[in-house]
Amino acid sequence: MARPKGSKNKARTVKASVDYAAVVAEKTAEKEKIESEVAALTANLDDLKTQMKAKKAELKAVTKELTKAENKKAAAEAKAMEEAKKSEAEDVLKKLLASGMSADEIVAKLQ
Repeated sequence: MARPKGSKNKARTVKASVDYAAVVAEKTAEKEKIESEVAALTANLDDLKTQMKAKKAELKAVTKELTKAENKKAAAEAKAMEEAKKSEAEDVLKKLLASGMSADEIVAKLQ
C-alpha cells in the first residue's frame, strides 16, 4: 500500500464562509467613489482647458501689440538717427562755409 503524502498531524482548517453580499457592496461603494472623483477631475480639467484657451488668446494679443511697439520704436530710432546725421551734415557745412570755403570746394570734398 502507498504511503499518504503530508503529515497526519496537520491541523485542518475550515474555510470560513465569505459574505459575498458585503464584498459586492464594499466594491460598489468604492467604484462609485472613484467614479465621482473622475467626474470631478474631468470637470476641473475642462475648466482648466477653458482658462488655458483664454490665456493663449490673451498672450497672442499681447505679443502682437509688443511687436507693433517694437517696430514703432525701431522706426523712431531710425528717424532720430537720420535727423542727427542731417543736423551733423548741416553743422559741418556751416563750419566749412564759415571758414571761407566755396560751395564748389565743399561739393568736391563730399564726393
